[in-house]
Amino acid sequence: MEAWLILLRTPGLGPAALRKLVSDRGNAEQALQHLRSGKTGSDLGAETRRWLDAPDRMQIDSDLAWLTAPNHCLLGWDDPDYPSLLREIPGAPAALFVAGDPALLWMPQIAIVGSRSASEAGLAITRRFARALAGAGFAITSGMADGIDAAAHRSALDSHGRTLAVLGTGPDLVYPRKHRGLAAEIAASGALISEFPPGTPGKAEHFPRRNRIISGLALGTLVVEASLKSGSLITARYATEQGREVFAIPGSINSPLARGCHQLIRDGARLTETVDEIIDELSGLAAALGDRLRARLQTGPSPGLDYPPPAPESCRQHDADYVRLLDALGHEEADLDTLAERTGLDAGALSSMLLLLELEGEVIGARGGRYTRNIRS
Repeated sequence: MEAWLILLRTPGLGPAALRKLVSDRGNAEQALQHLRSGKTGSDLGAETRRWLDAPDRMQIDSDLAWLTAPNHCLLGWDDPDYPSLLREIPGAPAALFVAGDPALLWMPQIAIVGSRSASEAGLAITRRFARALAGAGFAITSGMADGIDAAAHRSALDSHGRTLAVLGTGPDLVYPRKHRGLAAEIAASGALISEFPPGTPGKAEHFPRRNRIISGLALGTLVVEASLKSGSLITARYATEQGREVFAIPGSINSPLARGCHQLIRDGARLTETVDEIIDELSGLAAALGDRLRARLQTGPSPGLDYPPPAPESCRQHDADYVRLLDALGHEEADLDTLAERTGLDAGALSSMLLLLELEGEVIGARGGRYTRNIRS
């Protein structure tokens, strides 16, 4: 892990070069050793060389301290838990700092983005769509900005759904600061995600960069309200370049906040009026993503950086452990410790099983790490 922290802070070493280096050498430790050997065949530059020879020990120790806190982790390019969908995009981050549950990055996600200065109507639409999509089993992903982003996160939390926030700062900082409470709630039942090391302040150029991660984690991106100069259009453009679906809510021709959505629709985004349109479009992709996760959990990480092969249909209904888990869950909320006591299964196995059951719509994750049966099942 220390090798990753040194590499991520190395001056002049961007995500693309770092991804290639780690892929070529097999892991971060070998990549760092190769750089330090001076056999790279390229001039690293004086600043880069100084850092590699003598990294700031206090900075690295501070990063390690952040990682040792509960529910904090780093997913590097060489980690089989690095999210499958994000690995596919051009310009993927070399690593992600995560506060919360990293397994959620494999869940089927829908990004909801829009104006920071949203109208009341736009906020109401966001709340309605976020609640319904969370109830349908999608995690809601956004950037924790004011307006549409915050409304999407809040509605997912209030409906006991899962939500992920991609940050333009280090994982230990919150911008805007007034969202510290929201960030804490997201970390407790979802995940905060950043490609920037701890302590990295928010800079103007960071937020467009984080937008590619928002769209890259998601099966599709919904834009609720956006002006023609909105950063949400950057997220939508990234989604299009990544081959993901873009949905746009139409609005009044008199509203400046509708013009960005109208432009997206002219450019090929799907004009969207109901939640069912999104669910119908993405349900097949969500099932395919569930197969990837199922294969990874059942067969273990595949060698190298290849994706695990698609898995056959789940045999959950015939699996005694799953039957025991569902019987233990009953129809009331229960936490992991309670389920472990009732089933005799360890927490690691239960977490994996519950995530698969969420993907299949059998179980709903509630706040505070609790779970309940889906009454529609």
